[in-house]
Amino acid sequence: MFVNSATTFVADALRGLVASTADIAWHADPGFLTRKEPLKSGRVALLSGGGSGHEPMHAGFIGAGMLTGVCPGLVFTSPNALQVHEASRAVSVGGGVLHIVKNYTGDVMNFSIARELLHEYGIESDHVLVDDDVASERADGDGPGRRGTAATVIVEKVCGAAAERGDTLGAVASVGRRVAENSRSMAVAVSPCTLPGASEPSFDLPEGEIELGIGIHGERGTERVPAMPAQDLVATLTQPVIDSLGLERGESVIAFVNGLGATHPMELQLLYGELAEFLSDKGILIARPLVGSLVTALNMGGVSITLVRVDDEILELFDAPTDAPAWPNVSAGNDSILPERGGFGPSFSPTETGSVRDEFISAWMASWVERVLAEEPSLTDLDRRAGDGDFGTNMVAALGQVDLAAIRDSYSARTIFEAVSDSYLGNAGGTSGALFGIWFRQFYNSLTTVDLANIAAAARGGLDKITELGGARTGDKTMVDAIAPAVEALEGAADLGEGLRAAAAAAHEGVRSTEHLTANRGRASYVGDAAKGVVDPGALVIAWFFEAASDAH
Repeated sequence: MFVNSATTFVADALRGLVASTADIAWHADPGFLTRKEPLKSGRVALLSGGGSGHEPMHAGFIGAGMLTGVCPGLVFTSPNALQVHEASRAVSVGGGVLHIVKNYTGDVMNFSIARELLHEYGIESDHVLVDDDVASERADGDGPGRRGTAATVIVEKVCGAAAERGDTLGAVASVGRRVAENSRSMAVAVSPCTLPGASEPSFDLPEGEIELGIGIHGERGTERVPAMPAQDLVATLTQPVIDSLGLERGESVIAFVNGLGATHPMELQLLYGELAEFLSDKGILIARPLVGSLVTALNMGGVSITLVRVDDEILELFDAPTDAPAWPNVSAGNDSILPERGGFGPSFSPTETGSVRDEFISAWMASWVERVLAEEPSLTDLDRRAGDGDFGTNMVAALGQVDLAAIRDSYSARTIFEAVSDSYLGNAGGTSGALFGIWFRQFYNSLTTVDLANIAAAARGGLDKITELGGARTGDKTMVDAIAPAVEALEGAADLGEGLRAAAAAAHEGVRSTEHLTANRGRASYVGDAAKGVVDPGALVIAWFFEAASDAH
């Protein structure tokens, strides 16, 4: 992989994108892209985004007739809530802002927080949730549900055309939801991807085997089977899609064969030929074909098949013109000055809270931050075995921006927690960025004085917020499995020292319990029993948090 540095990979790629595309502007703080030419007043603005590594989705679909703006996260990591909020304000021209969101926990959470913030500014907003991946569909309806994958770009195309013709926010959202509800996808990998800077692929795949039911974040699939001829593979991928949609003879679809990054166009055309024959045999009509690598997973070798049930209006909007460069259209190069190098994300400016310095809080948090940063390789390895391998990177993205010297020597107790919270919300992105950011925000809000009652109240408030936002409960193999018993230990203690010791012990016991659980929330839920035998890395970081508090007291 061509890189200057793993830490600047996304920013360096965006630099080239802006330089090579005429109608795209980069806003470095907190980091989002918009059309250079604003919309007409009163029009609906379309904002999408997600982890980088899926290019040309989403940035390649900025343009007239498609997206107004895009929030890129770090590789395979959702954008943070501040990015989405500021981008929404930037693209708003009075007609409301529509968020197109893939059904991954971090994306859903951060876009949701952004819409809450927009409400404070009087900006009308709505969203379309794309959840097309049948591999993560559960018959019992449990878990996070179908992931949002390749159908996202078709939703963006149809919504973009509806907004371009002047539809209201409600009308654009309605047609987008209709497309999403009538879309299903299934994917397979023949070779895993490798993240920038990583020495190993995201999972191991022996020669002669393929991984069915993979997502677009480098995570493992739901089933590993021997390689098979393309004709059989297309049938294996497509039949679950047909079943989930309930497609019947005589119905019409958009048929989309999508490459995942390292699949040659000849392979995609071969697979489309097999798909066309398979659908013909089923009596299902292809109203529009779409073949290409539009929704990728870095350099993964693989393909997804998407079917979208259509009606006359959806086809009319799908056919409407767009100058988004990746639809595909040929676009003139950008003759503006080459953007400067560098990353994106807000810097922290401490707010005086009125609380005094507290040596205990300083020692506690400095020790915890140092440990998490030092343990990044082990956290990455844990997440690689249970999820998609980005957890350690997200921890470093947040805590690497924290001023450790100020935590030790100058920040007040509340300002320490404010700094850590803002760094997670503004730099980490993803599920972990949102959840850890909200967790530390409760300590900032509650610690008017440093005592057992306030620390217990902060921990309880953090637990309540996390369960409200993410839906996880004890036993779902998430950070909640460490937080919940720690909160109970704090609330049952007689003094602070006893409470912290008990909380640390309870949190570590909660971590141990996750080793044998099947995840129902978070990225580990997508790999099912494959995550058994691995403790949850988020729970482990929480246990370190309480352990550091106990040691510092």
